[in-house]
Amino acid sequence: MPSSTHARTATAGAAGTTIKRIETRLVNIEPETLRTDASQTFVRQETILVTIETGDGLRGTGYSYTIGSGGSSVVALLRDHLEAGLIGRDARDIEGIWGRMLASTRATAFGVLTSLALAAVDTALWDLRCLRAGEPLWRLAGGAHDRLPVYDTEGGWLHLPTDALVENVRAAKERGLRGAKLKVGKPTAGEDAERLTAVRAAVGPAFELMVDANQSLTGAEAVRRARTYEPLDIAWFEEPLPAEDIAGHERLARSTSVPIAVGESMYSVGHFAEYLRAGAAGIVQVDVARVGGITPWLKVAHAAEAFNVKVAPHFLMELHASLACAVPAGMYVEHIPQLGAITTSELVIEDGAVIPPETPGLGITWNEEAIADLRVA
Repeated sequence: MPSSTHARTATAGAAGTTIKRIETRLVNIEPETLRTDASQTFVRQETILVTIETGDGLRGTGYSYTIGSGGSSVVALLRDHLEAGLIGRDARDIEGIWGRMLASTRATAFGVLTSLALAAVDTALWDLRCLRAGEPLWRLAGGAHDRLPVYDTEGGWLHLPTDALVENVRAAKERGLRGAKLKVGKPTAGEDAERLTAVRAAVGPAFELMVDANQSLTGAEAVRRARTYEPLDIAWFEEPLPAEDIAGHERLARSTSVPIAVGESMYSVGHFAEYLRAGAAGIVQVDVARVGGITPWLKVAHAAEAFNVKVAPHFLMELHASLACAVPAGMYVEHIPQLGAITTSELVIEDGAVIPPETPGLGITWNEEAIADLRVA
């Protein structure tokens, strides 16, 4: 491990809520299972951890992630450009800090690397806010739901043969989960339909099934495949087209009864606003890391509520359990284990619903020994 921690320290005498020290670390976590979709393979989870300490000794830790590359670039952005501007600021001024970070990175915003850097800082600041208040995140951010249903994605990857899909989804149902998501985007629509039909027959009509194409289709092909999903009562059709194609999503949404879900590949509040105004988003899947943190995440979630659109956030279940429960539009939490290798806390799932952590802060207990073992920068 590098000898320098790249920590920055404020002048002596800093006290109270003033930020006096920041440490940024990069930890690589191997996926718990092979994860493939129509666009990519999940190589490894590069986890960017930011710990912020204030003058009164309180420490908050936040994080973001990549699925295989770019983690070191996010760390460089934090260490070289953002950390110094945080020292001496009041950690309670989360909106002001977020805005100043964005302004200081204007030449690189909006985009995934900048959003991941901002998210790691912003989630650490929210951890501090909740710790200082002695409240859990889900309540301090809104407290709308004390639990929400969970659907499984871990058993629905594209490389799995049909019989394995059926077995995995049936097992998720037996565990009490409320639904399962299957990756689509096979070379032909018939292959996708065969897999989905077999799963639907195995689990019956009451169990929710979602599909995810991971931005792999053309507009015309997405319309075609959506029509094959309609008889199977699919809960939503996720990322059918490239995220920048708002007009294509709008046309698709108007052509099918299957709700269109978008958001995991969108990096600004304004991008979500364009989708909502166009009627191109039936389900909003805002990702707290990719949108730049809890601060913008909440804005997107409340904007969705204003358009009468539900929120089912992407990935990050350890954090999204609290955030989805915080907001009225919260709909589902996605089950993909992410942080087990570097945490000691576990989410509580009862009767197919997640119960957000009641512990003050983000509700995540970090395993510092494991973090040290897996740290690469």
